[in-house]
Amino acid sequence: MGFVKRPVFDWRLRTRGMRLGERTLVMGVLNVTPDSFSDGGLYLDSGRAVERALQMLDDGAALLDLGGESTRPGASVVSSAEEQDRVLPVIEGILKARPETVISIDTYKAATAQACLGAGCEIVNDVSGFLWDEGMAAACAAEPCGVVMMHTRGRPDEWRGLPALEPDAVLPLVRDGLRDRLAAAVAGGVAAERVVLDPGYGFGKVMMENYPLLARQDELLELGRPLLVGLSRKSFLRRVLERELEGLVRERDEDLTTATVAACTAGVLSGAHIVRVHDVKPVVAAVAFADAVLGAG
Repeated sequence: MGFVKRPVFDWRLRTRGMRLGERTLVMGVLNVTPDSFSDGGLYLDSGRAVERALQMLDDGAALLDLGGESTRPGASVVSSAEEQDRVLPVIEGILKARPETVISIDTYKAATAQACLGAGCEIVNDVSGFLWDEGMAAACAAEPCGVVMMHTRGRPDEWRGLPALEPDAVLPLVRDGLRDRLAAAVAGGVAAERVVLDPGYGFGKVMMENYPLLARQDELLELGRPLLVGLSRKSFLRRVLERELEGLVRERDEDLTTATVAACTAGVLSGAHIVRVHDVKPVVAAVAFADAVLGAG
């Protein structure tokens, strides 16, 4: 079987559009939190966060995803006011330095989404797919913007206790969930052409359950929307490293970056339009290779 040729979409954002599918876009992750699983505490200082954002842009990121609350299991829930206090100065600093930057706000809170759109964000990335705040659809419809809707199975504090999924059950669960979330967004006034879908790797799919999802990811294209994948530094990548490379894995960050590059390449060859990553530069190179393979096919 050959690799999947992605359909091309014109993604409508708040003030502009982005062409998706002609080449893979890399989204740089910037967490302004004390407790995110990978970069928590590194960029709480807004000046340092802006420096990191500009470096990711220089490394080839086409857009940035900024978050002010961690969604890892055990993370502290923060108020919308505190979340905004963390992210708004960074948004201001990035746009002052690079006014054309496309910024996504990673939040499930409608009030934070509204504030950040008002500050210049183009996209709302909701890991709950509009499930955790009933006002989110209205917020994204009132200030028409790009939307990323992720599939999430339960909440972070529930993930470790969820019943196991059979391999053949993972893809249908995600596909049906994303179809439902897309329909809910449209019913709430968000135009379908503004929506990108995210399978939600690691969000309620435990460890090895993520691999059958990645193997069949291209089937999600039948939903008629572009795909964004977040595979960067996920724990299920570490699990394979520990199992398959026992005794050889020593430099954890380096090994996870290598695994992330491989996973993102697989994701692109399975239909992803956007990859969301912490380490931009090596992934930019990897997806250029994947795009060349797709172009040749």
